[in-house]
Amino acid sequence: MPVAEKMLIVEDDFHVAQFIQLEMEHEGYTVDLSTDGEEALKKVREDSFDLIILDWMLPSLSGLEVCRRIRKSSQIPIILLTAREDIGDKIAGLDTGADDYITKPFEIEELLARIRALLRRHSYSRDAEVQEDHTLSIEGLSIDIKKRMVKREGKAIELTQREFDLLVYMMRHEGEVLNREQILSAVWGYDFVGETNVVDVYIRYLRNKLDRNYERPLIHTVRGVGYTLRSPEESS
Repeated sequence: MPVAEKMLIVEDDFHVAQFIQLEMEHEGYTVDLSTDGEEALKKVREDSFDLIILDWMLPSLSGLEVCRRIRKSSQIPIILLTAREDIGDKIAGLDTGADDYITKPFEIEELLARIRALLRRHSYSRDAEVQEDHTLSIEGLSIDIKKRMVKREGKAIELTQREFDLLVYMMRHEGEVLNREQILSAVWGYDFVGETNVVDVYIRYLRNKLDRNYERPLIHTVRGVGYTLRSPEESS
């Protein structure tokens, strides 16, 4: 039998944590609990987890800071739980390194769907790294997938996990016009629950980091269809 995925729930509200734990164990996952940020970091250092569900508001360290510290050494999938509905707060969570977020109160079915989608994406990413070339390049832009390094004209570019996944997907489909639904399915998971304009937001992030200081951009909008990444020569 396959080994069950092991999850870490970081939540200081015992009733919420226990509810999530029982539902996840019912789905066949192995679950560990932590009630504060420092304890969570200790568990991550000492054990191996397939996914972390991380509350934003925690004693000792905020979920945002916990996420930031984990991202210094690990790409483990992280879903951020937050009562904050402001889009700026959600973007801050994603920029810190969270792979997804869900706003309290939430339906457990939605959380479980997001967990499944994120585990599939993470598994696909690992398999792709094994099966495909570790490097991709176009017009001075290069990606070392194994080392998760991005450079343009030799200058290193820092990307979040989601930005990196989006760029890899677009480079693997160089020259193709990709619509928002295709990108959502490949990068966020086909059962992602959210607005398609999240694609526009992350395309803008990539443009700011990849194209802003260059006369000839690589990422292009195809009006009414979607986006494409191609060399400047192909765009002229």
